[in-house]
Amino acid sequence: MHDYDEICQSLEKQGWAISDTVVPLSWHVTLLTQAWSQWEAGQFYMEGVGHGARGLRRSDIRGDTICWIYPNSPQASHPFFKWMARFREELNQRYQLGLRSQEFHFARYGKGQGYIKHIDQHRDSDHRKISIVLYLNLQWNPMYGGELCLYEPDNPNIEIRRVPPMGARLVVFHSGLIPHAVLPCQQTRWSLTGWLRSDEPAA
Repeated sequence: MHDYDEICQSLEKQGWAISDTVVPLSWHVTLLTQAWSQWEAGQFYMEGVGHGARGLRRSDIRGDTICWIYPNSPQASHPFFKWMARFREELNQRYQLGLRSQEFHFARYGKGQGYIKHIDQHRDSDHRKISIVLYLNLQWNPMYGGELCLYEPDNPNIEIRRVPPMGARLVVFHSGLIPHAVLPCQQTRWSLTGWLRSDEPAA
């Protein structure tokens, strides 16, 4: 089976997919090391809530701090991003999604932090088509919480899956379809989060 087959089949069937095997453990470790380095260098900040809302910082709604990975940065040369570009091409070939670009950031949730239920598309833009989360945690204990909680698209009050943030676990879902939340964590929680988009790369 091709690396992408299992993910594509799950996306087609239910709108989301989870894999613990497609991302090599070595990638997981090197990406976590990069995230740690950026954190130690003071490159993380608290993002605002909503599109273009850097000023609306609400830790009661969204408790992570993030560090964007820009296309010309050293971090962008990691093989994960080349693998993701091929995945984007595969989705276009199979489903004609018109995906033209991708964007990613590291995310760090401190103890007690989470992100309330939301959709990954902004009200005034639908360019985010496919959401990607790669967990970077080492030896995550389920007692630490921090699960990604997925909800029924047609009834967002119904929970359909809780996904513990185990290291090297990849989660993929339709950005405008799946409501989701990050439940509060009891230990620092690391991830690489991004979107496959239908617009051109930012200049």
